[in-house]
Amino acid sequence: MIKCITKLQSMLDCTRSLDFLAPLALRLYLVPIFWMAGTKKLGAFDSTVDWFGNADYGLGLPFPYLMAGAATWIEIIGAIALLLGIAVRWVSIPLMATMAVAAISVHLQNGWLAIAEGSGFFASERTAGAVERLSAAKDIIREHGNYSWITENGSLVILNNGIEFASTYFIMLLVLFFIGAGKYLSVDYWVAKKYSD
Repeated sequence: MIKCITKLQSMLDCTRSLDFLAPLALRLYLVPIFWMAGTKKLGAFDSTVDWFGNADYGLGLPFPYLMAGAATWIEIIGAIALLLGIAVRWVSIPLMATMAVAAISVHLQNGWLAIAEGSGFFASERTAGAVERLSAAKDIIREHGNYSWITENGSLVILNNGIEFASTYFIMLLVLFFIGAGKYLSVDYWVAKKYSD
């Protein structure tokens, strides 16, 4: 038994040469998310500032111009830094802060689920009501549109906009904060290598 465990451990140790793949995968997964979020805010910056500041239909945050600008540029610069593997541990901090603010100010009121589901542990009255609306929308499309064409690349869903995605991105960034950008395919690795020699 001990021989078997030792052999398994030896096999696992062989994978250490590929351990740079995990932080690389996290970085590359997050790049388009933050790039699209930041550039979308930048492309409609006046509307973004309005949404950040307006308490009636937006977030009602103080200093909306400053907050919108910070969120926009943190996401854009963060995406570039993650792509290149530059200062990944440092850039993870403001990106985590952005995700925490988004989770609390935008998504928390909607519960956990990003996509509305009618049943299950995380379902709520809100998501159950969304399922009823989804059913009505499907009926309207079937009667007045081309339902097969609309759904040929995926099912219709109703966005619940809960904290699920923001929390997931926060956790991914937290991992990057602790493990860094990874070996070989990051500027951080080569800079550290140069100055450690």
